[in-house]
Amino acid sequence: MEILAFGVQSDEKPLIEKAFAGKHDVRCLDVFLNRDTAPIAAGYEIISTSVNADLGGGVLQTLAAGGTQMIAQRSTGFNNIDLDVAERLALRVSRVSYYSPYSVAEFAWTLAMAVNRRVIRAAGRTRDFDFRLDGLLGRDMHGRTAGVIGTGKIGEAFTRIARGFGMKLLGWDVAENPACVELGMRYVDKEQLLAESDLISLHVPLLPSTHHLIDEAALARMKDDAILVNSSRGGLVDTSALVGELRAGRFLGVGLDVYEAEAGLFFLDKSLEGVDDDTLARLVTFPNVIVTSHQAYYTEDAVGQIIDATVRNVDDYLAGRHGDNVLVPARPGP
Repeated sequence: MEILAFGVQSDEKPLIEKAFAGKHDVRCLDVFLNRDTAPIAAGYEIISTSVNADLGGGVLQTLAAGGTQMIAQRSTGFNNIDLDVAERLALRVSRVSYYSPYSVAEFAWTLAMAVNRRVIRAAGRTRDFDFRLDGLLGRDMHGRTAGVIGTGKIGEAFTRIARGFGMKLLGWDVAENPACVELGMRYVDKEQLLAESDLISLHVPLLPSTHHLIDEAALARMKDDAILVNSSRGGLVDTSALVGELRAGRFLGVGLDVYEAEAGLFFLDKSLEGVDDDTLARLVTFPNVIVTSHQAYYTEDAVGQIIDATVRNVDDYLAGRHGDNVLVPARPGP
């Protein structure tokens, strides 16, 4: 059987081909799945998609009409998938429920320290042989307070690093993580965490209940010199409200690996085009803001685990097994 994989990065392609070798042929496309590209999948029973695929109702209907029966998404998040429509169309949908939490946690800290120590500005200067220190003043993390919103596996990994810096630890989640408590974390309500934290890092999934979790009111509660990092999902932050606070001169730094309107932008080269997203265009002009293109997960270790899980999901589907990664069950048998 030949499997069609959408949105495959050049670094991923040899890993995907190696993982499927000896089992199935795989056709890797660098284009992302959306309304325009969905017809390419006609005749493919199994397709694999990336995190920025459009799996709304219209796309799912096109896939089902073309003979697709199984969608293997290569990500943990699935807010881009209309699961109700998939179930109605009897499309099996799977995801990757686990991969290295260290990849995202370490990158969140990379963003935090890059904005804290003005690394981008400093590197730009030294390329021009400007070795002044003016405007590069950072601060120690030791002794300051880290607020971790979402203390699952990634939040826990972030917390362990924060403890290594010697920080005070505050957490907020629907349930306490005993491992974080053992590390010295004190769970508080969200308002207290926002008000007391010097560094706030987001590690919750994007759900209706968490959409714009960091809204205008939440931003107003934060310290004027706080650092905000989001390496989870862009929709957690009201970006327009964030831009307003930045224009007012607030926050020591902001590190964003995700953006709520990233679909159609991230993972693509837009350098020769005009980007008509005024909010994003304004956001990247602030000297204390770093925006990266959803790369926190992008390590050899994590990508390898994602691909291995995707292969297992395909194997489970073909064997009629219902694995832990299934979001919508398989098409009923004859």
